[in-house]
Amino acid sequence: MNSANIVIIGGGAAGLMAAAQLGGTNARIVVMEKRERFGRKLLITGKGRCNITNMRPWNEFQQHIHPDANFLKNAFYAFSNERLVEFFQQAGLATKVERGERLFPESDRSLDVLDALLDVIEQGGVELLPEHVVQTLVRREADGKFELCVETPQGEVFWEADQVVVATGGLSYPMTGSTGDGHRWAESMQHPMVPCFPAITALKPHAYDENLQGILLTNVRMDLWVGGNLVQQEEGEFSFTELGMEGGIAFRSSRRAVRALLNHEKVQVVVDLKPNLTEDQLFARIRREKVAQPKIQVRELLRKMMPKQLVYPFWTAHPGLKEEQIPRALKNWKFVIAEYGSYARAVVTAGGVSLKAVSRKTMESKQVPGLYFVGEVLDLDGDTGGYNLQIAFSTAAAAAEALRKKISAGTC
Repeated sequence: MNSANIVIIGGGAAGLMAAAQLGGTNARIVVMEKRERFGRKLLITGKGRCNITNMRPWNEFQQHIHPDANFLKNAFYAFSNERLVEFFQQAGLATKVERGERLFPESDRSLDVLDALLDVIEQGGVELLPEHVVQTLVRREADGKFELCVETPQGEVFWEADQVVVATGGLSYPMTGSTGDGHRWAESMQHPMVPCFPAITALKPHAYDENLQGILLTNVRMDLWVGGNLVQQEEGEFSFTELGMEGGIAFRSSRRAVRALLNHEKVQVVVDLKPNLTEDQLFARIRREKVAQPKIQVRELLRKMMPKQLVYPFWTAHPGLKEEQIPRALKNWKFVIAEYGSYARAVVTAGGVSLKAVSRKTMESKQVPGLYFVGEVLDLDGDTGGYNLQIAFSTAAAAAEALRKKISAGTC
């Protein structure tokens, strides 16, 4: 049987950061990744540019973390977004801050972020084992060690470890290898779980007009209504795609919307195409157009007030629209949400291993000593904009720090 002091299961952002932070010790540390390449999901984040983190200070950052920002607070302060920038600078990766305080590699290449992590891991002497699919994970009562059954290209092998870090991700983008393995192991060890659902995902309106596909709306407001109550307001941009409303403010609204749909509540999105103008100001603009062109028709007026490609679907959604109704319609375009995007394209998974069963300082299980949960496997997720990768990096660093202390104390 193979043996290691620490086995990290999962070669994504959290697993790789844990490995990077654990390098340089005399312990044997291995990272097992089920796919042939490490960091597959990391490579597609930020549309291939990798939105590494968000540089907002904690008092603003925490507003974008769900469901319990306080759980992340200790880990964030120990390995903050500023510390993360320093880490990558020391690894030779230059970064830049863009709109919304989002941090990207200066090269705009997510591969450079992955290579920086892998270089640090290699220098630290941590072993990387691709195509190692952990089938089972159990803790032996006799000696407290963990036993893993692992499928490899050479066949089935068994490992034992003193400590295990579960960094398997959630259920989002299953083609990257995130298929809920960590959740199953947690459940098998009697950990409390929070039901999972897709977050940062598409919202598809009822009777969705395919003519909307491909239209990007900028500088608009989105109001989310659940059961007749206004629950969230966002301003910015979003796109209409084949799946519905995606990106920007649609993604930021999706977590609450999906939860409400799962609870069989009525969900409605109201889009204000002119949030910086009042209805009176819009009326005044219409009057000016009428003075210039007395015979101008409603659809021609709309062409002067919105992107050309939006006119037909907007007109279709408001049959019989009269010119005096245009201002109200522009500021109150209602969409009843009927569906949401699946895990196949959801950016992140909400739900997972209950935070109540995990130490917020070390990420160690309160029920199974020596077992750690980091990253998306936890019931901890953030809005779009770099927050989720920071969750992965901070929780991984917290677990690594706790494990380094065990190594120093000779208990690992």
